[in-house]
Amino acid sequence: MPAKDVKAYVKRNKNDAADAEAICEAVRRPTMRFVRIKSAEQQGQLMLHRARDLLMRQRTQLINALRAHLAEFGITAAQGREGIKELLAIIAQDEGSRLPVDAHASLTVLAAQLQAVQTMIGSIEKRIVAQHRSNEASKRLETIPGIGVIDPKTFRSGRDFAAWIGIVPRQDSTGGKQKLGPISKQGDQYLRRILIVGAHSVLRRARQQPEKYPWLTQLLARRPFKVVAVALANKMARIAWALLARGGTYRAPQLVAL
Repeated sequence: MPAKDVKAYVKRNKNDAADAEAICEAVRRPTMRFVRIKSAEQQGQLMLHRARDLLMRQRTQLINALRAHLAEFGITAAQGREGIKELLAIIAQDEGSRLPVDAHASLTVLAAQLQAVQTMIGSIEKRIVAQHRSNEASKRLETIPGIGVIDPKTFRSGRDFAAWIGIVPRQDSTGGKQKLGPISKQGDQYLRRILIVGAHSVLRRARQQPEKYPWLTQLLARRPFKVVAVALANKMARIAWALLARGGTYRAPQLVAL
């Protein structure tokens, strides 16, 4: 059972006895929701993604540190991969002409750590790609950006799946008045993030080729970019559930000439 659903049945102070009593009370509720237990293989696959996510955060920290330290000596470069390659080349070639000896030694250590982290990320990504190629369901979802392997039998509908990820509006309704706020941000944070990142890439293409994405183009004209990204991520999650639960492959909607 989700811990947040059991918490409502905990009386006053929290201890092992109170937790056990709350679990016994919650499990008897007819509307209680239960979490499907992951297999050892599923836990291993999830661990790959968690490890990659940690290494990517460490890579970002190293890149930010290198840029900040070099900027103190007036050495800057453009954003993106080409910019960091330029900075790494400066560190490798510098022999005391532009950087003090101690600064160059420290930056060399950071540059070596960055390259090591990048190598580890690459090895994990190779395993993820191999899993994708050996999984029929993952192949059918390949055309939808930012989506990993999920179990469709856990959810009754695509709406339930989107709610589990936390990319639906949070309700704050009372007295018969419906009020929808920002997204609930419940469920799997990692899956929600990669869905929204995938939606960002689609929106960037929609700005470059608006004729191919009329729905997104019209929505971008009315709503902020990030709001549209969340709406698109919600739609992507529902499409993914439909493909996995009902079979078939993704088919892009046909454009109708106006």
